[in-house]
Amino acid sequence: MDELMSIIYMCFIIPMFPFLLILRDKRSQVLVGCLMAGISICFGAAYINRSLLILCGGDALYVTTNITPISEEVLKAVPVLFLAYFISDERDFLLSAAFAVGVGFAILENTVILTSNIETVTVLWAFLRGIGAAFMHGTATAFVGYGMSYVKKKKKLFYCGTFSLLIAAIIYHALFNLIVQSGFGMVAFFIPTVLFLYMFYEVYKSNLLKEELL
Repeated sequence: MDELMSIIYMCFIIPMFPFLLILRDKRSQVLVGCLMAGISICFGAAYINRSLLILCGGDALYVTTNITPISEEVLKAVPVLFLAYFISDERDFLLSAAFAVGVGFAILENTVILTSNIETVTVLWAFLRGIGAAFMHGTATAFVGYGMSYVKKKKKLFYCGTFSLLIAAIIYHALFNLIVQSGFGMVAFFIPTVLFLYMFYEVYKSNLLKEELL
């Protein structure tokens, strides 16, 4: 399993380096870098989560609903906090960058799960997993990025605001994992889709309003 994940990780991350180097637009560089960061975070989180699973006696249901949402959302938030603090706290920038981190995480996670269960997975499973996990990880991290564009400007709210955003993302992630492993697993994959479509609508509406004001 370790070797398989390392191979998949290198197959994804290595080709992205030359692509990153030829990009000239700074925003594009940041987004590709965030995608790479998400893939790398997933790679590191796999080893952390495995250790946590051993510490919890191998109880996968408990770990995936109580532990991994915390470790994964905190790790995914690190590059978002870095960008908000040192690069830009502009809303659209953080929203896009944070979503890229989440999607990068989902890409490696989905690929490893698929290849590890290649004899049992179906096209429908891959489709639903691709949508559900990508949108779940993407929207959870995007929520933190979106919120950081506000709390970063308010020093009194920065620490409690950042903590609250992480808690919200963790709860959302944990609920998704819990529903996926219940008898309503198929339903869970549509919840992040609805949230993504709502987020997309709000961003689109906001951009239209900006264009009208200009």
